Amino acid sequence: MIRQTEELQTGLFEEIPHTNGNAARPANGRAKPKAVDFGLKAPSQVVKNYVLDTNVLLHDPGSIEQFKENHLCIPVDVLAELDRFKSEQSERGANARRVHRRLTELFSCSGKVTSGVKTAGGGTIRMVIYDPASVPKNSEALNRFHRIFPDRERVDHRILAACLLLAQYNSAPVVLVTKDLNMQLKARAVGIECQDYLSDKVSPGEVSNYEVRRLEVGVDELQRFASSGHLDLPAARRGDVHVNEYVLLAAGERQTIPARFAADGVFVRLDIPESLKIPDGQALKPLNLGQRCLIDALLNPNISLVTCYGHAGTGKTLVAVAAGLHEMFRHRYNGMTVSRPVVAMGEQLGFLPGSLDEKMRPWLQPIHDALELLMRPAIPLGPRRKQQKNPQNPPPPVKKPHELLMEQGILEIEALCYIRGRSIPNRFFILDEAQQLTPREAKTIVTRMSRDSKLVMVGDPAQIDNPYVDSRSNGLVYTRNRLKGQPFVAHIALNRGERSELAEAGAQLM
Repeated sequence: MIRQTEELQTGLFEEIPHTNGNAARPANGRAKPKAVDFGLKAPSQVVKNYVLDTNVLLHDPGSIEQFKENHLCIPVDVLAELDRFKSEQSERGANARRVHRRLTELFSCSGKVTSGVKTAGGGTIRMVIYDPASVPKNSEALNRFHRIFPDRERVDHRILAACLLLAQYNSAPVVLVTKDLNMQLKARAVGIECQDYLSDKVSPGEVSNYEVRRLEVGVDELQRFASSGHLDLPAARRGDVHVNEYVLLAAGERQTIPARFAADGVFVRLDIPESLKIPDGQALKPLNLGQRCLIDALLNPNISLVTCYGHAGTGKTLVAVAAGLHEMFRHRYNGMTVSRPVVAMGEQLGFLPGSLDEKMRPWLQPIHDALELLMRPAIPLGPRRKQQKNPQNPPPPVKKPHELLMEQGILEIEALCYIRGRSIPNRFFILDEAQQLTPREAKTIVTRMSRDSKLVMVGDPAQIDNPYVDSRSNGLVYTRNRLKGQPFVAHIALNRGERSELAEAGAQLM
């Protein structure tokens, strides 16, 4: 319970009398504000008080609904920060506007936003105000905080000061929820309990284990599988294998055969060609077990979503593009779209000149590189015959094969920022660098896919330049975690680099 002596010692707020409803007023006629007027007193002292930072709301506007029976506190300084982003034509701006709309709905039927409004989970949500001018006497903890961080106008410091005031006027724990690592360090330095927002984070094992699961079987079972292509194992022996998970059936150390756990509960043999053949281009052969599993999933018409992890040089993008071209030329899809989010690594070069296609070319250059490699015609060996040059009538520039397909609309290479509102039917859609997405952006893309389309999301959770996600909360791992086990979803992890010995050594040792 709140002790009245604490309020009187600090001199912050007026003591609420118990004899009648009229509080004593000072000579100027204005009543001294109470703690409840600033949102510092929780409706009850049974459950925790969670204080949300701005980055949590920008990351997940639905976080307001995720704290169940606890008290949720939104500092007014967070609203000021959200106001800076609401006009942006981006996912961040859309999230800020969604938070504003949701808070307006919650507080529309309440007299005071600082008193607390009940949420669907059984808890409450309220606004918290930190006003240095209304605090004539601070607690020792707050005075020490201002000595350490004297800048009282900095938003981070005002949120931390509000947390200290909440801890002073509530016996229940106060927890700051933020995704800002520097903010977490500051909070812990002044004794504020701090947590990351974990609602959409996957377990560490989801992004740390890239090995194919091994299942021990008998020699006769492995031989039967090799001859028939099917193997039925009881549930006790196969463990927690998910639908469309790839495993390595092993009878000892040397006798192994890869298999996929099908939706009917039977392990089936991989169905892949010897190589992915591109007409008038290069053929691509799988170089390791992971690439064979990836090709099996990419060519399976019953799998409409493929997620793939792999560090640099494992062939994620190249294999996906080769499989897409292979399927497109077999007329299984009407066309292929390759896209990637526009997120820069390191310093940016500013605005780029030219048309929209010219501006986007540097961002999409890795995709052009993969297409040029796969669709490059075989060049015969030997010296080329010299041709006479006519300076007055120069020959027209020769267009590359993939550029001709782009002119026909069969092949699309575009930035991801233009996908909202689209419906994508009967296309092979490859999303490169998917680890740069937020969970909400990933949901937007998944829900764009129409019938007979295939979505392939590839990326490396360890290479993230987006400041709003990390290796366990990005859109790629979020999509895999939420949709695994569905009969139309498969996941593959690549752990062996094939780009070069140098690239593999750099990925493993640097």
